[in-house]
Amino acid sequence: MSINTPAPPGPLPADPPYPGRAPATVHQLARGHGRPADRTVAAARTVTGADAPRARLDAVGTRLRLRALHVMGHNCVRIARALDVSETTIKDLARGDARTVSPDLRDAVADLYDAWWDKRAPTRTRFERAAVTLARRRAIAGNWCAGAALDDDQLDTPGYRPQYGWKPATGTGAAPDIRPPGPHHRRRTGA
Repeated sequence: MSINTPAPPGPLPADPPYPGRAPATVHQLARGHGRPADRTVAAARTVTGADAPRARLDAVGTRLRLRALHVMGHNCVRIARALDVSETTIKDLARGDARTVSPDLRDAVADLYDAWWDKRAPTRTRFERAAVTLARRRAIAGNWCAGAALDDDQLDTPGYRPQYGWKPATGTGAAPDIRPPGPHHRRRTGA
């Protein structure tokens, strides 16, 4: 099929492939090969920023926020439960295995961090105490810094590294339990 094949009559479907345009045509046009049909140009001009998916973001700020929560004793299970995401997602981010993060997850972690950064994880039961101990050991072993040592203005800047490592932090009290919305909520996906 030639890139100069006219577009089919009527509105263009949102997702290729569709009659009259091969997926390769769009790729060729994007690379500057050929000239788009007038109908294609008109359809492209109607696309707004709200129609396009938001780009993935560097995970450095999210990773540092999660690590600071570990210093306060919040483990991956507790954080994942509060955010309604998988524990694996939180572990991958805290370890540094995930390089990028979705804007929605970044915003959710930032909101949780704002609520818990200076609060200890609860220690009401022996299981909670054990989870807090493990989270703090992980933070000590990784030399992760507390939230008070993070520069909030630089936190989401790619390549930002805190000046300080682990220091003991006691916080200002126990963090409240945060539960995800009711049973008809949509679960967030991916790191």
